[in-house]
Amino acid sequence: MPASIREIVGVYHADGGVMGELRYVLGKARGTAHCALCDITHSTVRRKAAWDEACRTFPHPIRLVHLNERSPEEVAACTLGTPTVLVSFADGTYRAVMGPDDLELDGSVSGFFDDLDRAVSRILSSHEGLGAPGVSAG
Repeated sequence: MPASIREIVGVYHADGGVMGELRYVLGKARGTAHCALCDITHSTVRRKAAWDEACRTFPHPIRLVHLNERSPEEVAACTLGTPTVLVSFADGTYRAVMGPDDLELDGSVSGFFDDLDRAVSRILSSHEGLGAPGVSAG
């Protein structure tokens, strides 16, 4: 029986906290920092209302973390690089389902959720996909 999904974890390509946020904003202004997931979830100054609404209606909880906020298991699961989207399963394993190139959606919230829905559907319908190596939590 396929493992059930506990949550979706979006990992930004930036550190959190005041200094991390400041470094990202300055880097973005200079053209030296880019995070496609940030572009999807945030407008220039705050989180997008469309993001919040889509999260409320998506069938799985979504949690967002910065690079310096990841658990060791989440760090290990970021096999596609960052930003990335991980599926966290109830059995404690993780699987990367969207990587940096997949998230280059010109900041489209609807495009992100369409692609995420397809990725989750593929996992849930594929026993073989769940048998692929995952990262275990502990």
